[in-house]
Amino acid sequence: MTPDKIQHYGDELYASLLSRQPVEPLTNRESEISIDDAYQIQLRMIQRRLDAGETVVGKKIGVTSRVVMDMLGVNQPDFGHLLSGMVFNEGEPVDTSRLIAPKAEAEVAFILARDLTGPGVTAADVLRATDCVMPCFEIVDSRIRDWKIKIQDTVADNASCGVLTLGGMRRSPRELDLALAGMVLEKNGEVVSTSCGASVQGSPVNAVAWLANTLGRLGITLKAGDVILSGSQSPLVPVLPGDSLYCHVGGLGSTSVRFI
Repeated sequence: MTPDKIQHYGDELYASLLSRQPVEPLTNRESEISIDDAYQIQLRMIQRRLDAGETVVGKKIGVTSRVVMDMLGVNQPDFGHLLSGMVFNEGEPVDTSRLIAPKAEAEVAFILARDLTGPGVTAADVLRATDCVMPCFEIVDSRIRDWKIKIQDTVADNASCGVLTLGGMRRSPRELDLALAGMVLEKNGEVVSTSCGASVQGSPVNAVAWLANTLGRLGITLKAGDVILSGSQSPLVPVLPGDSLYCHVGGLGSTSVRFI
């Protein structure tokens, strides 16, 4: 894909973010678009946000479950950038009017104490480099109309990241087995899913190692202080104003979010 097209689509997705008006799938308009092209478009979209005053605060991992991989026709996860304008603290309501078609995912967030540079990063390296983990919600959103996405569409759209909420107890990942930690997600007081950390690449720790190694091959280091969203342990849950979500992770505590 030519640099002009990459800039055009990155600018288009940024404009969609601001206007909350979705765009047609890129894959419908560019039959030859590659995943590498999509990541270049993602970087252009992110650069527009940085130019507007936001800062990068971490990374997110997406497409971590086999069901979603099969749906998108891929055999590995993807990643996107977390920016300062995306972060909500626990108790702070999320205004759905700033989003297009939000859906929530419950997962575990890692806060790094030390840099992680791949390739060659192992799960043990991730545990040593992590300051703490906590339950969180990622509210994904798609600038692509009606969520009609293929892997190139979601990658270009910053892995469909919307906003995120951080809250609940902070614990060292060395104090519990995240692969076995059970997660319960409730919507408006009713249980909508149960799972455990093994549903994410065998363990959320493995997902973070994958991210560090994938970024390392691109010359990118995960930095101390970065927030890393390790991948959804729940189905996508559509949310509307008035909804509330509650998530509990065994040994790690709970977090909640409400939407206005």
